[in-house]
Amino acid sequence: MATDMMIQEQEPEATRRDTGETESSRANRGWWDRNADDYQIEHGTFLGDDRFVWCPEGLDEVEAELLGPPESLRGLDVLEIGAGAAQCSRWLAGQGARPVALDISHRQLQHALRIGQDRADGTPDLPLVAADAGALPFLDGSFDLACSAYGAIPFVADPVAVFREVHRVLRPGGRWVFSVTHPVRWAFPDEPGPEGLTASSSYFDRTPYVEQDEKGEAVYVEHHRTLGDRVRDVIAGGFRLVDLVEPEWPEWNSQVWGGWSPLRGKLLPGTAIFVCVRD
Repeated sequence: MATDMMIQEQEPEATRRDTGETESSRANRGWWDRNADDYQIEHGTFLGDDRFVWCPEGLDEVEAELLGPPESLRGLDVLEIGAGAAQCSRWLAGQGARPVALDISHRQLQHALRIGQDRADGTPDLPLVAADAGALPFLDGSFDLACSAYGAIPFVADPVAVFREVHRVLRPGGRWVFSVTHPVRWAFPDEPGPEGLTASSSYFDRTPYVEQDEKGEAVYVEHHRTLGDRVRDVIAGGFRLVDLVEPEWPEWNSQVWGGWSPLRGKLLPGTAIFVCVRD
């Protein structure tokens, strides 16, 4: 029987439940493919085309030098994991490094192509690779450095497996630097206003945050590790932790980015950056 009723797409249901690596990978690849356009529209100006910013607080690698002084990057092979539109990789190339930008999302890498093809000859400006961080398609010892600015690590069920892959593709003495949401934020609502200042869940509850469709299939997954978990994961992955950076919210930054805001940033840490070395 014909009807003029329109079927409305249901909003995903937010829940906390266990989920494995396969489901997490599939869900987050799909989420980023669907949301890459909106993400680049909303945050592209802040990220720039060739800027290396570690976090919503706006910590810039130019000042932070977590990978080393800019002049030390010349000639180094660098892997960026969860590169998005490859803004960080493009900055690294500008310092004379040889970056490879890897991301699980084809749509994010299409934005990297879009930015790179603005060059006069219309060709991509750096190598782009679509792959899962848990199965890096590179030979052992291919890179001098590896980095990830909020890429991959918060979304994987088995971070140690990723760290071991990074360890494998790095040369001895290589640095692995990655930023993630500060673990303490897990206990607070992901809201930029006053409601985000009151703890509402246990910091010690590692149950993943899942958004799922009407069939109960995950469409977005984020995994929580405590600060101690992260340190132990780094060590289990074969690395030595040499620094843990917790950026303070700067006076100049008035931007609201999801649950990050000047209000919360003045009171709660929003980002943790782990600086690791492969011995």
